[in-house]
Amino acid sequence: MTDQNQQDQVPDTNEPFDPDDSSVGTATKEIIQEKPADRKPGLLPPFKVLLHNDEVNDVEHVIKTITLLTTLSPEEATHRTLEAHFSGVALLLVTHKERAELYQEQFASASLTVTIEPDSA
Repeated sequence: MTDQNQQDQVPDTNEPFDPDDSSVGTATKEIIQEKPADRKPGLLPPFKVLLHNDEVNDVEHVIKTITLLTTLSPEEATHRTLEAHFSGVALLLVTHKERAELYQEQFASASLTVTIEPDSA
């Protein structure tokens, strides 16, 4: 086979792609027809991140940890800490499941009890 014949077999990448071209295989046509833009992205289901009261950690440690790990202000962290202290549990934030799981692990590494649950609201 000559170099000229090999060049003839390589498609010209400057030409627009035609999915109706007979040289295009069935599998390729199916992939092309199922464009990612045709599918609408779904929202991830929300999850609550709940702080639980314990008798081990002092209030200052809890507030510092909340402000370190979340975007809550010191005032908001104080409010949530006191809510958990007096009622047993406080809602810290709502986010998607993967991030909620990450928060749960990060709080556990700081010796704080945080659970997650689906947000039904």
